[in-house]
Formats: sequence, C-alpha cells, structure tokens
Amino acid sequence: MELRHLRTFERVARTLSVTQAARELHYAQSSVSDQIQSLERELGVELLDRSQRRVRLTQQGVVLAEYTDRLLKLLEEARFAVARPGTELAVGALETLGRYLLPEVLLHYRSLYPQARVRVGQHNRGQLYDAVRRGDLDLCLTFGDPPADPVLRAETLAEEPLVVIVPPGHRLAECGRAPLAELAKESFLVTEQGCGFREMFDRAFGSVAPQEPITEVSGIGTLGACVAAGMGCALLPLVSVRGQANRGEVAIVEIGDTELRTTVTMTWLDRNSANPTLTGFQTVLRGQLGG
Repeated sequence: MELRHLRTFERVARTLSVTQAARELHYAQSSVSDQIQSLERELGVELLDRSQRRVRLTQQGVVLAEYTDRLLKLLEEARFAVARPGTELAVGALETLGRYLLPEVLLHYRSLYPQARVRVGQHNRGQLYDAVRRGDLDLCLTFGDPPADPVLRAETLAEEPLVVIVPPGHRLAECGRAPLAELAKESFLVTEQGCGFREMFDRAFGSVAPQEPITEVSGIGTLGACVAAGMGCALLPLVSVRGQANRGEVAIVEIGDTELRTTVTMTWLDRNSANPTLTGFQTVLRGQLGG
C-alpha cells in the first residue's frame, strides 16, 4: 500500500467527501477517486459505499480507517524523532511561569542532563496548546485546565493561591486581608476576554460584581505596572506578584472570606509520553513544583 494512497483515504474517511478531500489535499477529484480504487483493488474489498449520494465507509473501510490513523500518527512520531534528536527539548510557558518558575527548574534539569539542549518560548495559552499539538513544543506550562482534546495529556503540578494587588498606600494595603464583597467596591484592572487571568477574575467575582468600572489592559506586565501607578487593583496568582510586592511596588491583599486558587498544569502530546527526554524533564518539574 502506498503511503500517498493511505493519506488520501484518511482524508476521505475523515471528511466523508471525495470533493472535500481533493480540495484539502490539492488533488483533482479524479485523482482522489483513482487512489481509493487502487487501494480497493489491492485489498480486494470495497472501502466506500457509493450507493448513496453521500460517501459512507463500508465495514472494511471503517477498519482500515482505524489502522490508517494509527499508522500516520506513528509515521509523524518517527519523523518528529528523527528531525528533533532525543537530546533536544522544547518547552513553552506563560510569561509569568516562564519568568518566575522555569529558571530554577531549568537549572536543576541542566545539572542532571548537561548534554541536553533546551529551547524555551513564551506565548499565550491558545498559542501554547496549538504548538504542542503541532509538535513544535514538547511540553507547555499554563494556569488552569487545558482544553479537552484526545491528543493531549495534562497533569496538575501545583496549586497557586489567587490574591489581589493594590497600589502602595491604598486603604486596604495595611489590612493585608479583605472579604470579596469589600474588594468588589474597588476599581479593577483585568486582561482581555479569552485570557486565562481574565477567566480567573470572572470566576472569582461571578457572585459579587465589582461596583467600580473595570479597565482592560493587554498583558500581565502592563497590568502590574498600572496597579503600581495607582490606576486600580488586580486579581492574580501569588507567584506572579511576589516580586513586585517584595520591591514595594504593590501591596498584596488576601481574600478573607474564601480561598481562591488556580492550578499550574503541564500539557504534552499523548503520543510522546514515552519520550525519555520529555519524561526526564517532567520528573524534574514534579520534584520542583509538586514538592
């Protein structure tokens, strides 16, 4: 069986359309039909039920589709392993995690695997998950749960408390603690819709809507700087604001009447779970963050 024919059959089986498969593969429709018929002649069975207007898989077609999917995934894994030697690791993280959690992890990993090459990138959540799916990243670190996707695997490494930061000299700065309803009286700065930090804010204040205007800013770095300048307050994971607080740029206010937390999660491709370079890095992550 030619690999080209299997790729074509996989696309037809997935789309249930010779026309759509031809469009996606940039083939003539007649070429797609010829390749499917060639497979059928070689196997001695009909793979497609052509008796109705819409393409349907025969029982034998369903069986071959399952094997084809597995074969193509295995081929992609082999190509990935050859193109990227096992001593290279590509890691992605949110800006906050890359800045405050990864350095110590990478230092420990390098001490255990001095020959390993590590490439680190910082992106937003959606870009990180897409890069893992494509195989551009071996693993990514984010806050919260990853999207439900059968090709991804994920593991919670740690829990991180959510706190509110306020400008120095703010009325709540000396208290260090305030109930959610009291905090809701303040003007808050948030990131844009779709950002993980915005989701944290919306969940936290879902039952107690802030009474003051909410200002949207782009990026957690800008958000922290705006709070330090006195523009308002912000809800963020403690790890992302500890440095600013230690420098006296902002003050941390804990939420007094409820405990709000998020999770630090690592996500990777399920098919790469046996990669020894990946598993070695995961072991270090668990030891550094989970301990």
